[in-house]
Amino acid sequence: MKRFQTLAALAVFLTAWQGGTASSIEKDKRAQSGFQFLSVVSDARGAAMAEAMTGLEAGSSALFFNPAGMADLESRIDMSASLNEWIADITHNAFSLAVRPWNGNYGVLGFSFQSVDYGEFYRTRVNKDNDLGYDDLGTFELSAMAFGVGYAKRLTDRFRVGGQVRWVRQNLGETDIPVVSAGTDTTTVENVLKPYAIDFGTQFQTGFRSLVFGMSVRNFSKEIKYVQEGFQLPLVFTLGACMNVLDFFREMPFDQALWISVDASHHRDHPEQLKLGMEYRAMNALSLRGGYIWGNDEDGFSFGIGVRRFGFGFDYSYSPFGVFDRVQRMTARFAW
Repeated sequence: MKRFQTLAALAVFLTAWQGGTASSIEKDKRAQSGFQFLSVVSDARGAAMAEAMTGLEAGSSALFFNPAGMADLESRIDMSASLNEWIADITHNAFSLAVRPWNGNYGVLGFSFQSVDYGEFYRTRVNKDNDLGYDDLGTFELSAMAFGVGYAKRLTDRFRVGGQVRWVRQNLGETDIPVVSAGTDTTTVENVLKPYAIDFGTQFQTGFRSLVFGMSVRNFSKEIKYVQEGFQLPLVFTLGACMNVLDFFREMPFDQALWISVDASHHRDHPEQLKLGMEYRAMNALSLRGGYIWGNDEDGFSFGIGVRRFGFGFDYSYSPFGVFDRVQRMTARFAW
């Protein structure tokens, strides 16, 4: 009976993926959302596994993938800090913290933070009376950040649930807009938006070996706009499954695991993606990771390594990125 339920759930999962893929062929989804920094993964473990993290336990880092993944936190405190050397000299930083008060009887509370350093940009203004055709107004900086509060809890021995509310802020600098009724006068507009985003997810342990199904909804928000055109945050629905395939072997010479994880994602602003991740873990101290994303323009393969000892951990990932060369991510972890 358990095997039948597992196969039925898998059939529903594949049907949903095929349906989403078929619908994406009919239309090309481009430029349908803003605040794209929310779609960039900075966690090195997740990046090395091609972001296929929906069904996996991930401690406080689960807040960046599926909040339900921190429901089974074993330590009292779990922290992570990530540095992402993104394309075009853009730097993404991320931090997460999870605490398990009262021995986890009332769930796990988490906090997340993301920030982006875009560097400096030149600011100009059109001036037809100038030989150059513009005025040089110096430089300016763009900024983006997100702060979230999340919660996760195991409702039954097989079912985990989690959610997160994030306050997001993006500043695109100042804009000088001509005032039509005032001739050559202009007014300065601050291009700053501060929406809220909601993340939600679940995980279900099937009872068949270590097979887990996961589901997440990220970046759900109301419509916002800077001047005229409205847009929403980069909403994404994800279905995932993962399993330690070494469970099929009764005895192993030492403590080790080989996790295979598969995610199917439906995005608001680009075609669907299929993500495959793998993590080989030995003695719960050394991890070797790899992954591949189908349906992405530039990045495909990703690789990474992780070490953990005495509550401290370090993860590194490397992703070839087509014409942008490569992307490197580093994450430091602490659990107590």
